[in-house]
Amino acid sequence: MSSVLEKSFAIIELLVEHPEGLPVSAIAQATAQPASGVHRTLQELTRLGYVRQAQAHGDYGLTIRMPALGLGFLGRAGITDVAQPVLDRLAAESGELIRLSIVDDDCLTWVAVAQGGTRGLRYDPGQEQGVVVHLASSAGGQAWLSTMSEDEALMRVSRQGVVRADENAGSKAPQTLSELMTRLAETRERGYSVAIDSYLVGMAAMAVPVRYRGGETVVGCLSIAGPTARLEPEWMAAHAEMLKAAAAELGDAALGFKYFHHNLGLISKAAE
Repeated sequence: MSSVLEKSFAIIELLVEHPEGLPVSAIAQATAQPASGVHRTLQELTRLGYVRQAQAHGDYGLTIRMPALGLGFLGRAGITDVAQPVLDRLAAESGELIRLSIVDDDCLTWVAVAQGGTRGLRYDPGQEQGVVVHLASSAGGQAWLSTMSEDEALMRVSRQGVVRADENAGSKAPQTLSELMTRLAETRERGYSVAIDSYLVGMAAMAVPVRYRGGETVVGCLSIAGPTARLEPEWMAAHAEMLKAAAAELGDAALGFKYFHHNLGLISKAAE
């Protein structure tokens, strides 16, 4: 890391994953920065109201200001207001976890979620909003990659890596580019992606792209996720049309996502 800004965001991104806070030494080690520099950055972030210290010489954690900014942005961008009713309805109909990710430059980021499971075994991570999706191992990522040419898909995957560096990553995730390309071909033929014990151990998911007004422009991906014991291939096949219908509804409503007006040029397309 070279710039002060890069070092600061590395600290912020780390603290997002640890709402209980971390000591300076742990932050320094995790971000590969000198403890003295980390301490100076934390003091400045504290002064600005983005970081708090529980007590003198205690752990540092984010204040609510940063999450509030993110939620405010999603609300003003029209994403949560427009999408949430669709997600809530799909969650109630499927009885499983529904996630919406949106295209953000070269990445896919989870931005909204709805939980349909009310009892028994369920998949409920609770920490994925704002997380950049690992493309090769996730259902949403594979659904997005399947809409691209092979060269474009390979380029995006190469930036992240095929294998997700996480101890909870599923053992059935693609391990090579060749294996991933095979799964993308199957996704195109099937009409939706399938990821079982891939992104996480014990979790299964299916996903489809969200296309602006049914056209070629992909603005995000919509997925259903749940325990592998319940989301078997037959279950997914039975719920595929339900998922596609919800994605089409979101695609038709994407004009209400102010974020896309400037990032994907949808203003000009809407006027055509």
